[in-house]
Amino acid sequence: MAQRTPQRGEIWYFKPPTDPPDKNPRPVLVVSTDAVTRNPRAKTLLIVPLTGSVEKEMPTHIPLSPGETGLANPSAVKAEEITTVSKESLLEPRYPLRTLSGTKICEIAEAVRLAMGCPRRL
Repeated sequence: MAQRTPQRGEIWYFKPPTDPPDKNPRPVLVVSTDAVTRNPRAKTLLIVPLTGSVEKEMPTHIPLSPGETGLANPSAVKAEEITTVSKESLLEPRYPLRTLSGTKICEIAEAVRLAMGCPRRL
């Protein structure tokens, strides 16, 4: 059976090649446009990792509640760690998670701008 294609705003899982073999895959948010996610010739996607370490208040971390994500615990997007991965490297969640809104993704994009040293847009 073919794997479903990740869509913008969805939470999937990713196992970085630098992680130890016994470490579980990490949740990530797909932030590529739908034009990229749906294009069969596009082999890569932009993702941002989520963290459960929400006690750190950083301008590049966007907090997410369990109600927004469908995950069991609060989390935060780590916008400073935006990266490109192959579509094939993403693992579909075992149970349905929520899809984040375009508004929330644009809020994350502003945090990426901050991580790059660019001022917020007015």
